[in-house]
Parts: sequence; structure tokens; C-alpha cells
Amino acid sequence: MGAWYWIGVLAGVGVALGMFAAGIVLRWPLAAAIGGVAAVAIAIAVFAWPEAIAGGAGAVAGAFGTAVVATGALRRGGTRAGVALLVGVVSIAGAAIAFIPVAGVLEAVAMPLLALRLRRQTPERYAGLRTLARD
Repeated sequence: MGAWYWIGVLAGVGVALGMFAAGIVLRWPLAAAIGGVAAVAIAIAVFAWPEAIAGGAGAVAGAFGTAVVATGALRRGGTRAGVALLVGVVSIAGAAIAFIPVAGVLEAVAMPLLALRLRRQTPERYAGLRTLARD
């Protein structure tokens, strides 16, 4: 169980690093790259390539899922510093949860599903409504 455990842990830590990067950057491809590089560097320094792949994939999943939530919070009136702080705290909690067996893999699977669900529920904006809302 040792190798599978650490692959799951690195997937969860990768999700946390992707979440943290997305809370600061807000563009999920850039956040995925930043979080992925950090997760892969940690995994290569301490473990081997399977853990590095899991960490990189987790970072992409975490950045994709968090960017939708963070941009939605900003669109609804949140401040950048507040969103970054809250996402940072949640990413620390996500990294801690990753040490529970199988939880890191579940985080990596759940984040993209959460993002897809939230994107489907986001209402569309029309130009006519924006022109009426001007002051």
C-alpha cells in the first residue's frame, strides 16, 4: 500500500497547490502550470515519477476547479485579497486532508466535476441587460 498511498497524497497536495495558485492568479491554465511545476518539483525531490505525475494532474484539477469558484466570487463582489486568503486557507485544509488514504485521489476527481457543475449553473449575460444596468 505504500506506493499507492503516496501517489494519493501527492495528488491531493497537487490539488492544494493548484487551488492556491488559482486563488492568486485566477486564470486556470497559468495556475495549473504554476501549481503543476511546484507539485512535480516536490514529488521529484522526495519521491519518484508516479508521484510526480499524480501531483501534476492534481494541480491541473485543483486549478480548474478553483478558478471557477474564485472568479465567481469576484464577480459577485468579493475582493481579490479576500478570495486569495480564503482559497489559501482552504488549500491548506485540502493538503491536510490528502494524507487520509484515498482522499487525495477523491479530491483530484471531485474538483473538475465541481467546476463543470458550477459552469453549467452560471447564468448567461446578455449585452442588453448590461446596458440597462449602467448608471
